[in-house]
Amino acid sequence: MRVSVVLSTYNSPNWLEKVLWGYAAQIERPDEIVIADDGSTDETRARIELLRRATQLNLQHVWHEDRGFRKCTILNRAIEAAEGDYLIFSDGDCIPRADFVAAHKMHARPGRFLSGGYFKLPMQLSQAITREDILAGRAANPAWLRTQGLPRTRKLIKLRARGVWATLLDHLTPTRATWNGQNASTWKIDLCGVNGFDERMAYGGEDRELGERLLHRGLSPKGIRHRAIVVHLDHSRGYVNAEATAANRAIWDETLRTRATWTDHGLVQANHPPLLRIAPETRAA
Repeated sequence: MRVSVVLSTYNSPNWLEKVLWGYAAQIERPDEIVIADDGSTDETRARIELLRRATQLNLQHVWHEDRGFRKCTILNRAIEAAEGDYLIFSDGDCIPRADFVAAHKMHARPGRFLSGGYFKLPMQLSQAITREDILAGRAANPAWLRTQGLPRTRKLIKLRARGVWATLLDHLTPTRATWNGQNASTWKIDLCGVNGFDERMAYGGEDRELGERLLHRGLSPKGIRHRAIVVHLDHSRGYVNAEATAANRAIWDETLRTRATWTDHGLVQANHPPLLRIAPETRAA
């Protein structure tokens, strides 16, 4: 199968750079990475061009104009652009552990979606991690993170667990496997079957609502939160507001009440503009 990673980003080129080095260090690289850009400035485009050459990753940059928080819209455009038949979703502030793509590929099955885990870093440590730390695997190494001042926490077990231990923890965890935007995957055909993300939704539950439609369509969720993990870099959330959260909750509740498998406000819409892919820069030899 061909695997596409879909990364959402918005005006965070420093974080995106760290994340892309994480994909460069994967034991199994994805076939492509589609960067779903919710209207970033040219600084992000220029950084992607530098990283395209430096990492030798196959990068697609899908962008639309900045008109406020429209993450669901650009994610749908990224689904449309993705050339893989299996899509892994994460964010441009989540550094994948070196076995991240391999774990998603290993557990992919027809009729299934996967729900991975994350470990969140404080801001000071998020800023301090370097490319060399990422390539050497230190960014997801709990012992190294502790030497850098990370407080002791039982949540570090997410990073320590490997192999049989991680499998056992995934079976024992009481946490429900849900679609979470920083770490989830399934087949492109199944995402198209529910019409992708609901573009009416702003921040707050937009990922989970998609997951409910996948469940209603008959997909089975599988939790791999200890087997596929990302290190989440800290950042502010200025886009959060109570009005949008309430509107999202109403849409989500309606999806649950009607057991909806489709949204009329997703991938297929008559008013969608043409897909805008940012072509790689070309320079004379």
